[in-house]
Amino acid sequence: MRVHLVQFDIQWESPEANFERVRSLVDDCGTQAGDLIALPELFDSGFTLNTQHSCDSSGRTLAFLSKLAQDTGCFVHGSRSIMPAGSGRALNCATVMEPGMESGSTDPICEYYKIHPFSIGRELEAYQGGDELSRYTMGHGEDQIHICPAICYDLRFPELFRKGVAEGAEMFVLGANWPVARQHHWRTLLIARAIENQAFVLGINRCGDDPSLHYGGGTIAIGPKGEILGELDDQQGVLSVEIDPSLVHQWRRKFPAVDDIKIRSF
Repeated sequence: MRVHLVQFDIQWESPEANFERVRSLVDDCGTQAGDLIALPELFDSGFTLNTQHSCDSSGRTLAFLSKLAQDTGCFVHGSRSIMPAGSGRALNCATVMEPGMESGSTDPICEYYKIHPFSIGRELEAYQGGDELSRYTMGHGEDQIHICPAICYDLRFPELFRKGVAEGAEMFVLGANWPVARQHHWRTLLIARAIENQAFVLGINRCGDDPSLHYGGGTIAIGPKGEILGELDDQQGVLSVEIDPSLVHQWRRKFPAVDDIKIRSF
């Protein structure tokens, strides 16, 4: 299977412009049915705290993700903010759609609510944290792979990834708005999460600027031994790489570090 990691300069609080940009980039990257398309954190609006404006209350972002999945025949790992009923704060949500749904269906196969809002960046003022992991599965038979979503600041909390492995994760997909000032941390921590969990790790970052920060891209795909499968610079583009689920199984059998984990209570 192939994954297509979409890195772009998110237009501030402009969903329709961002939908067009994603569609243009995806149309040029040679997707095939059954592939995975993955987008940065809050790809429709940027990392805004103005949740009254950015929340997907009308369902238009969900509808876009659903249509993209149907049109391409791909799984689509997107992101949006939603406002739970009666809540004063939103949820920063990774939303995954699968191809082959009934026409017009907008039921995600997976939704993960970011467990660790970025307190330094005031995210807690506008977003509440989630409290559990989610997982979805792609492929069949030997090509099947179990995927655990994560979002941006989650990367700094290795216990989340350990729990994901304990629940069967073989690949982590992490969308982000990670600023260039800490770009070294981004790359280093993603590689560490792959090595220590013997899993594929896909990190999808944005590039460009929002009203406060500059983003350096660096979208990357990492194999279960920590090998770099592909990496982007700071420009817009799509990173397309082949993922072989059997590599996780082979490496975990040959070097069974995850079987030797002693602390399994999180």
